[in-house]
Amino acid sequence: MTDEIVKGLAEAATSGISDALDRLGIAGQVHGIQPLDPDFALAGRAFTGLYQPVDVNGGTVGDYIDDVPEGAVIVLDNRGRTDATVWGDILTLVASSRGVAGTVIDGVCRDSKRARELNYPVFSRGRYMRTGKDRVQMVGIQVPVTLGEVRVRPGDVLIGDGDGIVVVPQEREQEVLDLVREIESTEERIREQVQAGVALVEARRRLGYHRLQTKR
Repeated sequence: MTDEIVKGLAEAATSGISDALDRLGIAGQVHGIQPLDPDFALAGRAFTGLYQPVDVNGGTVGDYIDDVPEGAVIVLDNRGRTDATVWGDILTLVASSRGVAGTVIDGVCRDSKRARELNYPVFSRGRYMRTGKDRVQMVGIQVPVTLGEVRVRPGDVLIGDGDGIVVVPQEREQEVLDLVREIESTEERIREQVQAGVALVEARRRLGYHRLQTKR
């Protein structure tokens, strides 16, 4: 079944969604997590995983992968750790073959060449080759996690492009989508008027763009 909310938000740029989030007072812009390739884009609902340092029993990083549904975005909270990876070549292969929409990591990944070869979108805080095996362990699947300061719960919508990642809370997704469409429509009309020779300040005034207020 088509997810019309995800489809609608995927048609927008993260910049437009960010503007809508600002007007609605929603902190959904993820700082410092970028795509491995600027042409990568993703859209889907969050499938979350939470990591912490290993205990005396050690740990693995990817046993959850076969449970991720097609079209989901894997969101991995490794607490921003940059000295041990939680994503690499085999996970990329499996996720790509299963139709997963992409992976977002509060931490680092490795084997970035494979992600680019398969055009599988990975967004992270960087790349580093050292494995997370026996350094970190997954302690929660489909639980609330964070990407920096942004809370992500299972089912929230993530949109990513060359400018980064935004998170749309599930309970406000329709409100965000409606406002994104309003913003896009207004800005397209402004562009048309500017191209016709109207001064930018006048185009904005005509369309009431300068009067838009933050909604709560």
